[in-house]
Amino acid sequence: MGKKKQKKSAGASRKMAKVPKIPKKRGAEKSEQKSENQAGARAPRGAGGSSAAPAIWAPLGLSIFSAVLSFLAFPGFDVWPLAFICLVPLFFALDWSPRLTNKQVIICAIAFGFTGMWGGYYWVVNVLQDFSGFSLALCIFLASLLNLAQGGMLALMAWLYHRLRGRGWWPILAAPAAHAASEFVYPMLFPYYYANHLHDLPLLIQTADLGGPLLVSTFVSAFNVGVYHLVRPLVMKEPWHKKQIAIAAAVTVFTVGYGAYRMAEVDARVAEAPAITIAMPQVSMGIFEKRENPYLGVQKHIDMSLEAEREVDPDLLIWPESAFTFFLPDGITNVKQHVMGPVSTPLLFGGLQRRTVDGIERHYNTAFMVDGDGEVQGTFDKTYLLAFGEYLPFGEEFPIFYDWSPHSGHFTAGNHVDPLPFGDYRITALICYEDIMPGFVRDAVNHADPHLLVNITNDAWFGETSEPWEHLALAKFRAVEHHRYLVRSTNSGVSAIIDPAGRTVANTGIFTEETLTGEVHMMTGTTVYQYLGDWPGWLALAACIYLGWFRKRPGTV
Repeated sequence: MGKKKQKKSAGASRKMAKVPKIPKKRGAEKSEQKSENQAGARAPRGAGGSSAAPAIWAPLGLSIFSAVLSFLAFPGFDVWPLAFICLVPLFFALDWSPRLTNKQVIICAIAFGFTGMWGGYYWVVNVLQDFSGFSLALCIFLASLLNLAQGGMLALMAWLYHRLRGRGWWPILAAPAAHAASEFVYPMLFPYYYANHLHDLPLLIQTADLGGPLLVSTFVSAFNVGVYHLVRPLVMKEPWHKKQIAIAAAVTVFTVGYGAYRMAEVDARVAEAPAITIAMPQVSMGIFEKRENPYLGVQKHIDMSLEAEREVDPDLLIWPESAFTFFLPDGITNVKQHVMGPVSTPLLFGGLQRRTVDGIERHYNTAFMVDGDGEVQGTFDKTYLLAFGEYLPFGEEFPIFYDWSPHSGHFTAGNHVDPLPFGDYRITALICYEDIMPGFVRDAVNHADPHLLVNITNDAWFGETSEPWEHLALAKFRAVEHHRYLVRSTNSGVSAIIDPAGRTVANTGIFTEETLTGEVHMMTGTTVYQYLGDWPGWLALAACIYLGWFRKRPGTV
């Protein structure tokens, strides 16, 4: 009996000896996972609550620091070298720990987006104060809501990155895909791309003619990943992830090489294209000064144009948005007496027009093209109106909003993108911030096949802030995307001539009274971006959906 019990006990011991095989297998998996982490892939969060989530303060601080670096690299501040490292702290924050909860990631992402947008768009407070008549506190509150909404794009990018990393995908794949997808799908009142950080580096933005600003944004993101993988092994005491560094280097080499080739090719075509001389008076009047002294504004444009006729004899004069602040009647065919006076050069100018549509009198912000005798050759009505300045959101449904915001306009959007004829040439007019919308400009170029892009704007609304410089920086990409000159005539700056490679040939200052003159070449041709549009966005969106939700982790397919 005792022997049987002893044998049974020994059998049980032998059976128990087999149990450690399961922990051994799990230990091997953990070892493999650790190696994968050291190679640069983020481990997914473990199931259950056995491991406490880390404190959020360190990753949150890194996220905010990354946002500060981002807006300092943004146009206006223009500390452009920061563009190549600004995302590195964010990558560290989002890769902080496999135990970082989804809630913590969302908090870090929102902080990153909100801080970044406040730094870049602080001037929204000025606009709200000027046109709403609200108190400073209320304007700050409304600007905060706008920046929170706009910051959602950056927050989405950060969250998508974390999602893809949680599926085990390398940062060199996750970051560019998250960047392009979020910039592609997220609605923005003021369109914004990480590509804009590189506006002063034309060599690095030539790929915009292949895939628009989205493709340039992926380069910025990939370069930051390369820096991240140079720094991470030093901080985390991990092996170098040579493959990701090599991919980032290859993307950089391609971007630089393509930029050098394309700039040389475009410059050669510019040299062979016919040229015209333009003159753009910048009268430097404030928004309310223009309204209070409308005759003075028109007279200053006439006087400066006559001086330009004497000195440079331009082929075309360009006056800015709302240079003529009186409403011109519907169907007017000649503006010589009303607008030009003794000026005898063909003129493209911004004016206002009343038209009766379906029995209702409507107001339009219009670009007019007239010949030297004042005969109207063509018009274009602004399509994208500026909220609070030219219309109030939901103002049609709730007219009382206009009583609350008496300085806001009540304009109607245009409905076509027809070109303005200038002799044998076609000009696509872009009013105000239409020149920062790549999709809208692409549609206009495809429709009109213009020889020249002309933006007329009035950035006096924003005062002496960084906004006019931001506007110029964002607009430069339209010249690269379509290999056309882009000229910008503004009321108070920054007026500029931008060549088809995105270089600023000449520009004025802010709130300076001066006439910008120069030569522009009338270009033709097409680009890959003109044909295919925002294909990097579609590709990135498909990759994020597939890799982030449907594809299993690498190695488990």
